Amino acid sequence: MRTLRSVFAFGLVVTWVTTASAQPEPTPSPSRAHAQTPEPIPPPTPPETETTKVTIGGYVETYYQLNFRAPSNQITNLRGFDNRDRTFTLENVALDAKGERGPLTAHVILQVGATPSTYYLAEPARPGANGANATDGELWKYVQQATIAYSTSDKLTLDAGLFPSPIGPEVIPIKDNWNWSRSDLFFGLPFYHTGARVAVPLGGGWTGMVHVYSGWNSVVDNNQYPSVGASVAYASKRINGQVLYFGGIERAVGAPEGKAWRHLLDAYATIAITDQVSVLVHGDAGIESNDLGRSGWLAGAMSGKVQLLPKLYAAARGDYFREYVASDGGLRAAAIFWPTAWIASATATLALQPVGGLSVRLELRHDHARDEVFFGGTVEGDGVTAPFVPNRSAQDTVTLGAVA
Repeated sequence: MRTLRSVFAFGLVVTWVTTASAQPEPTPSPSRAHAQTPEPIPPPTPPETETTKVTIGGYVETYYQLNFRAPSNQITNLRGFDNRDRTFTLENVALDAKGERGPLTAHVILQVGATPSTYYLAEPARPGANGANATDGELWKYVQQATIAYSTSDKLTLDAGLFPSPIGPEVIPIKDNWNWSRSDLFFGLPFYHTGARVAVPLGGGWTGMVHVYSGWNSVVDNNQYPSVGASVAYASKRINGQVLYFGGIERAVGAPEGKAWRHLLDAYATIAITDQVSVLVHGDAGIESNDLGRSGWLAGAMSGKVQLLPKLYAAARGDYFREYVASDGGLRAAAIFWPTAWIASATATLALQPVGGLSVRLELRHDHARDEVFFGGTVEGDGVTAPFVPNRSAQDTVTLGAVA
């Protein structure tokens, strides 16, 4: 019996060992199983987002001027922005910001100083109502430029907003002009426009542009009719130039001249004769056939620049502006530009750039007109209760200015 039990026990042991040795390998843990399988295909990378580029700049313009006619009101008249005698003056302080994101560009230039107050003198004053603000130059004068531009893949550019005028070669920042003061053409012709324009590259250095604006020097138009323009510009290593047509009804609603269409044709060319010598030729003409007759003008300017030393140049400019005013018997149209039939100037400038970003300029200028439109000596009027009375047909000034 014991022997039988022993055999039975031995059989159980052998059976257990055999069964245990025949068991399969244990299933791997989930972590190991994951490690042994191929890596999953990652999701597609999203397209790279467009980056925004922001550029901040600006400039400061300041000067001291001596008017040899010594006007008691200390005004150098019909000069543009350098119009204060015997006092240090901030002509303009500008803050420039540009943002670029893909094909879109936003550009804003803010300004404060003597320039913006003169810049917006011709802005129409329009009354407001319970649900609309009044508008005039005081509202807009701190904005020199505010534009939005969109460029397509074929380099066509559409921009809209408030633009410096494309008429003529001179610009608002002194740093980008040869002289300190601007010519009579610059001061007489429009400073700015509000509207939209399209620029199209034509190849070979040529660019065409179509313009639609509120009018001359108008953020808010003085009538209900937009002005239009077309221009073609050329740029190369030695020559830059433009030919521009601008047309529209520019008289205010109810003006005795009626709804007269004004035509303007402007052309200029800057030619670098050598690396040291450059010349600039500018011409402008226009006509307006109104209810009182025919008004119009002819104007021209010529400038030269000589690089005397790497950091020193001399520039000279002469200009002449002749205006014709329509009349019908005892009625006379309002002048478009000047309180005189013609005005001219001669300017000589010496410019030193001691360090990058700084230009110091010494300028001598003579202004002349057919009539007494300038000030000198004791000037009648106080400018508040009674307007100042011009008493000179010429003025001479010397200006020392700096722009950084």
